[in-house]
Amino acid sequence: MSLYQEIREQPACLRRLLDGQLGRAEEIARAIRARRPRFVYLAARGTSDNAGRYAQYVLGWHHALPVALATPSLFSLFGRPPDLADALVIGISQSGQSPDIVRVVEHGASQGALTLAITNSPDSPLAAAADHVFETGAGPELAVAATKTYTSQLFAVALLSAALADAGAHRADLARVPAAMESALGREDAVRRVAERFRAMDRCVVLGRGFHFATAHEWALKLKELGHVAAEPYSPADFQHGPIAVLERGFPVLAVASRGAAFDDTMALLRRIGARQDVELLVVSDADEALALGGAALPFDAGLPEWLTPIAAIVPAQLFCLHLARAKGLDEESPPGLTKVTRTW
Repeated sequence: MSLYQEIREQPACLRRLLDGQLGRAEEIARAIRARRPRFVYLAARGTSDNAGRYAQYVLGWHHALPVALATPSLFSLFGRPPDLADALVIGISQSGQSPDIVRVVEHGASQGALTLAITNSPDSPLAAAADHVFETGAGPELAVAATKTYTSQLFAVALLSAALADAGAHRADLARVPAAMESALGREDAVRRVAERFRAMDRCVVLGRGFHFATAHEWALKLKELGHVAAEPYSPADFQHGPIAVLERGFPVLAVASRGAAFDDTMALLRRIGARQDVELLVVSDADEALALGGAALPFDAGLPEWLTPIAAIVPAQLFCLHLARAKGLDEESPPGLTKVTRTW
């Protein structure tokens, strides 16, 4: 299966996940409520790390849970793991094979913490190390650049959060996500034309705040992997604390914004950037006023609650990276220096 096919398979993956795993999410939610963890300690690498960034906002916003992204080298290299006794320790990994992520979960279990693996590989070492396993069920992902496993991880986090709150109250919103992804996939021709316009790009910044901080990081990662672009992700708030100085004539700024709590702040920065006629601004958004600020724009459907928009918003970004690679004459199936499974210590 090709990268292109895996991108297009995503709505079906999420429908399977909603239909087949909501009950499992509720089982895990009951176990979490019974233990009442004080905080969440989350270990991941690469694309899965960006799913962890999404979890930071979702679990913090919905459930007032502090969520820390793990420092695996404290476990695997320095041998000085932190105190995790009252934590929910989560490992997120497509393959479940990376030893340093497994080590974090094993240490959590040895300290009496509740542990959870979110993985596409239920027979993996990560799954074996955890008390509970949430299988994302994306099916085989053969392309090196992760796409459907990323959105499946985001949706798994969303299902778990919904179950911890009231799954019934959120089910209608969750069920709208695959259709929003299909709508974005239906705009592929427009995405291809925008990618052609940016084919000379070799560096950029990618902006996203709140729930879309994860989107900015994942878009930047795909630009590096597929388009050979030195892409740096920032929150719009952080970008104004120094990095904005890099802007110069022709500098590409890619931004994602959706209606919600972070919208006005992001719009203020985009207006400031858009007022400079020499900057190349590309906007992904569900809001017409944001799309109008960009010299180029990639819409996704409005109507999703803010916390679910990252699952749909990444789709036009994925298509953009795919077609950027093709416009540059690069092989999207074999990014140099990368393998599908990376094992780090």
